[in-house]
Amino acid sequence: MAGTGASPLKRAEQFIWLTARVLEQRRFAHHFLGGSADAVETALAAYLNEDGGYGHALEPDLRGPVSQPLHTAHALSVLDSIGRCSGLRVERICRFLTDASAKEGALPALLPSQRGYPAAPFIPIVDDPAAQLLATGPVVGLLHRNAVWHAWLFRATDFCWAAVDALEKSHPYEIEAAVAFLDGAPDRARAEAAADRLGRLVREQRLAVLDPERRAEYPVAAGYAPGEQHFPYDYARTPESLARRWFTDEELERSLDHLAAEQQADGGWPVNWRQWAPGTALEGRPLVTLKALLTLRAHGRSIG
Repeated sequence: MAGTGASPLKRAEQFIWLTARVLEQRRFAHHFLGGSADAVETALAAYLNEDGGYGHALEPDLRGPVSQPLHTAHALSVLDSIGRCSGLRVERICRFLTDASAKEGALPALLPSQRGYPAAPFIPIVDDPAAQLLATGPVVGLLHRNAVWHAWLFRATDFCWAAVDALEKSHPYEIEAAVAFLDGAPDRARAEAAADRLGRLVREQRLAVLDPERRAEYPVAAGYAPGEQHFPYDYARTPESLARRWFTDEELERSLDHLAAEQQADGGWPVNWRQWAPGTALEGRPLVTLKALLTLRAHGRSIG
């Protein structure tokens, strides 16, 4: 086992081998140990359904086998991270996205097929769910960033633009989804203008903790768990993100210091959202740990 004097990466590695699902083990090995992308894709395939979507608790807060937009968005992000967001695999996913879309031509967070299977109480199941920027923005932005062209993208892109332009009062996860869309949107001038406006909204509504030492002074969004707050790095996962412009160097560096300090004694990072079942928290921590390591490395922090 890695000792207390080990590097953040070595401590995280021990945590991953101890607790993570095979998929997260393969992803860690790919990103940090020279492991193959093929191994990641093989592990991801276990979650794939015949309809082209993904299920089987790929997103830990949704249990059961049925395909859901949130699972499928998660799968796309994994494929993107290993450079495999292309070809027949993505064509198949886009067919699922078409079938899963609401009347607006964009994605709801949850399809009613989830009914009967366990799901987080903060993700309501309804019979006729409406499309949401939260579910659609990251998918559309990622597909555009990978130069994927599919008929589904036309209406979904229009939906995202309308939703972003209409944002006046928001919450952190919705802003994250908007940034994910804008970072990949083909109309870069429009994306930059929209991002500038959202950055002002984030600061005015205090949706980012700019000083971790005064964290208690920042509000927690309605429906979020106590302490479920966002920091500059949550919006600007890489220096290239449009959200990087929202924060001063000092604000970003303070937030990265905070992120690095959040590593726990067992080598993993904690989840800060509402924990409603033991298994979901256990599966969530390796995901958060991977994201923390990738964020720190993207911003030039030494992790060992």
